[in-house]
Amino acid sequence: MDSRESAPMKVVVVDDTPLNLVLMGKLVDRLPGTQAHTFERPIEALTWCLENEADLIIVDYMMPAMDGVEFIRRIRANRRADDLPILMVTASHERSVRYEALECGANDFLTKPIDGHEFEPRVRNMLKLREAHLATRQRAETLAEEVRKATAEIVDRERETITRLSRAAEFRDPETGAHIQRMSHYSALIAERLGHGHAFAQDLLMAAPMHDVGKLGIPDTILLKPGRLTTDEFEVMKRHPQIGYDILKESSSSILRLGATIALTHHEKFDGSGYPRGLAGDSIPLEGRIVAVADVFDALTSERPYKPAWPLARAIGLLREGRGSHFDPNCVDVFLQSWDEVQLIRQRFQDEHESAAVA
Repeated sequence: MDSRESAPMKVVVVDDTPLNLVLMGKLVDRLPGTQAHTFERPIEALTWCLENEADLIIVDYMMPAMDGVEFIRRIRANRRADDLPILMVTASHERSVRYEALECGANDFLTKPIDGHEFEPRVRNMLKLREAHLATRQRAETLAEEVRKATAEIVDRERETITRLSRAAEFRDPETGAHIQRMSHYSALIAERLGHGHAFAQDLLMAAPMHDVGKLGIPDTILLKPGRLTTDEFEVMKRHPQIGYDILKESSSSILRLGATIALTHHEKFDGSGYPRGLAGDSIPLEGRIVAVADVFDALTSERPYKPAWPLARAIGLLREGRGSHFDPNCVDVFLQSWDEVQLIRQRFQDEHESAAVA
């Protein structure tokens, strides 16, 4: 609920003539739900208006130091006051002044001497206009909040879908949940260090876990084989990037489409010797080049049923050795330059047996 609804409408009256100021202040206070704030000096009135939110300004034209036109001009320069109604008090013969005041943003005029019968309905009309503006603003803010909540719910549902897809692949593969978390955070870290912005990094954080979703289509006899794969078996295993791409590619979700590209290209190599398409260099999408570094590093440094975890120094050596052949050199460089953050990610995401080993 808008806190202004129970507060009186604030009417600022600016006039250097004390008698006029008292008269207009009393006329304002007679109106229900209004409160007059009177000022003889325009500078003081301007300061108050810039520090508080008035609902209506009534300002005389002829004033020392700053006339009414200049006062209006300075008020309108403050964007918060764009929808603030302003009444100017002028003599009936000052037509050129009125034209200038309209150009500066005056909404209506009162003619000297002040006539109470004219004053009250004009003020009431201006305050109704103000109420309409405030109501429109409140509706816009409420709508924006509803859109924000609806968008957040969509993102949450999309994240849940991605998580469940990734977990489905995990259940059929020796890789662990902690591996998925680490490699996706490594991927986001590399993206940010390459200068591609927070939004892309967050998209990558959500999409990278789907890199191996295509393993859902690989037979258990091959996927879970404890020993080395035969040539024919490896050819079957090499189909999982294409399978993952086919699962995700036609989604209406930009994150799932990003996941499709990652699934298809994270086994490509920078020198063109990877699979499934033998892409090379910058022809490999950036997201595929990033995930290749993150995935290989974490796979090497993680324990599996068929292998022990590599020491960090050995894994770093392989990244450096594969820089420019297997991996995009820039991705390797920023990853190793961010070693402190890499270590924090490794410590944050660990399975139970990994935590015990670290302890």
